[in-house]
Amino acid sequence: MNRLKDKVAVVTGGAAGIGKETAKVFLLEGAKALLVDIDEEALKKTVKEFDNANVKYCQADVSKASDVKKYTQEALDVFGRIDVFFSNAGIEGTSRPIAEYPDEVFNKVIDINLKGVWHGCKYVIPKMAEGGSVIITSSVAGLKGFQGLGAYVASKHGVIGIMRTAAIEFAERKIRVNTVHPGPVNNEMMRRIEADISPDDPLQAQQGFEAIVPFGRYAEASEIADLVIFLASDESKYITGSTHVIDGGLMAG
Repeated sequence: MNRLKDKVAVVTGGAAGIGKETAKVFLLEGAKALLVDIDEEALKKTVKEFDNANVKYCQADVSKASDVKKYTQEALDVFGRIDVFFSNAGIEGTSRPIAEYPDEVFNKVIDINLKGVWHGCKYVIPKMAEGGSVIITSSVAGLKGFQGLGAYVASKHGVIGIMRTAAIEFAERKIRVNTVHPGPVNNEMMRRIEADISPDDPLQAQQGFEAIVPFGRYAEASEIADLVIFLASDESKYITGSTHVIDGGLMAG
């Protein structure tokens, strides 16, 4: 414990899923945390559940530059500094072939998943303490294609380019920037994807995903959190500009 003692972390998409689980571990490791999400009620519920004086929240839409500036300033006003930025907010879009993909859904996926990361790197990193760590949630879909998930795949490929550029640009201040690439995770996003792919039998879709994972199961959010904590801590002080796959062997084949 105390791997993040006295550090301040900002977590987008912090009200649920990987963001919520990671924020919980941040707190257990001695950090203070600002949770950011578009869903204010979910934020309030999460903060109440944590019951910890070191966690606060800020409702924000990561696709809007003004909101990103708002949550950045909130972290500085409340905690005085930012040491860790977990840029995690994202949506899955829908499951349709490229030729049939709705333009409005594509635009929303890009706005949140890609522009949200861009805005975060643009407005949060310059305000971070020297030697800080930025962790961006990509996906195995950032490393290979998946039929029907073109918008999600495009957005998750794109954040790798942002990560690599930011890693170079902020290296002088020893700020590390990395991406994590989960395979399927046992959370609400996968429940929606399963239902979208196979409305009549979502379990069939789940079994199909599990069949391509050598470990034969989805990851748990806590397992992704373990990797993020390592990248946030001083244990990773010489790691930057890197992609970190956590997928039960899916990308090995």
